Amino acid sequence: MRNRVLGLLVIALCVLLGSAQEQGNEYAIAKPGYIYEFPRDYFDHPAFQTEWWYYTGNLRARDGHRFGFELTFFRQGVNRSASATSVWSVRDIYFAHLALSDLDGGKFYHTERINRAGPALAGASLEQKRVWNGNWEVRWVQDQQLLGAVCPAFSLEFSMRPAKPPIIHGQSGVSQKAEGAGHASHYVSLTRLTTSGTIHLGGESFAVTGSSWMDHEFFTNSLSADEAGWDWLSVQFENQTELMLYRLRHKDGSVDRFSSGTYVSQAGKALHLAQRDFQMTATGETWRSPSTGAIYPVAWDVAVPSLGMKFRVRTPLKSQEISGQAKEAPSYWEGAVEIGSASSGEGNNGVGYLELTGYDSPVPLTGRSR
Repeated sequence: MRNRVLGLLVIALCVLLGSAQEQGNEYAIAKPGYIYEFPRDYFDHPAFQTEWWYYTGNLRARDGHRFGFELTFFRQGVNRSASATSVWSVRDIYFAHLALSDLDGGKFYHTERINRAGPALAGASLEQKRVWNGNWEVRWVQDQQLLGAVCPAFSLEFSMRPAKPPIIHGQSGVSQKAEGAGHASHYVSLTRLTTSGTIHLGGESFAVTGSSWMDHEFFTNSLSADEAGWDWLSVQFENQTELMLYRLRHKDGSVDRFSSGTYVSQAGKALHLAQRDFQMTATGETWRSPSTGAIYPVAWDVAVPSLGMKFRVRTPLKSQEISGQAKEAPSYWEGAVEIGSASSGEGNNGVGYLELTGYDSPVPLTGRSR
């Protein structure tokens, strides 16, 4: 999943375009046994209705100044049968979110954009080896990914190199989100991208280094009708291991049994974690959004008993909510967090990203599901 948000601006835009047809049965569903191939599976899968690429990271400038960033690309199929004879045919909508957390400066910046593919306005291409929306892009060049994004408030220029091979989440090639065939996604991550580059902000340029995380997920209608949202966490520990957990919430507040996670060893080996294998417990520390009124649980205690893990998740910047310009678009909290040991065990310190959805309103059933 990093089943970093769902539907988002798609619902509003589909209504405006008059093309919000029920076409889910024309798209493929995620089934067990999918055979992944790279680099092919880093790019687009138009047979599936929903797809996204999530980049997040924790970086430091030379003077120790801390930053977090997020760049996400979404593709939402709206009419698979649309004519391909015109570059302006609307088969898919492409939208993207860009955010910068100035952790030590205490400020959060974010913006968004929407495009159709048009004459190369947005897309994802194996042939071009890039994913882009306007002048926001990630381009694969040999063993590195080059990320670039520009907006009025700031810009990012990063080089990212994977320290480990891609990780497939779930079991049998699918990350199951609910009971029944198709309530699943194909979900792959690069859990540790060694990152260096430049952040331009407020007339200053910061040379930064650190680590990033990439999630790529594709599916068609993976959530069930009674799910309201999820709490998702990625962690990069100082001992060079990683952890991803997500906690699916029902509308009655209970936790779905299909919640799961993945632990990645120093050698890059993945271990699937079922819902019974971990606990994510909100501590009661919250942040209320002044713009949406949503109350987000921004501090968590986490335990994975079988791995001897017990740690705390806290954020140095509580105001990291991404709220869409369209009122139909759900808002969500996604931000940089710090990981601290809650016991004397080794390896329980690090950095990560936390995503909280469905706290202003239940997420739509089309679109993203971690």
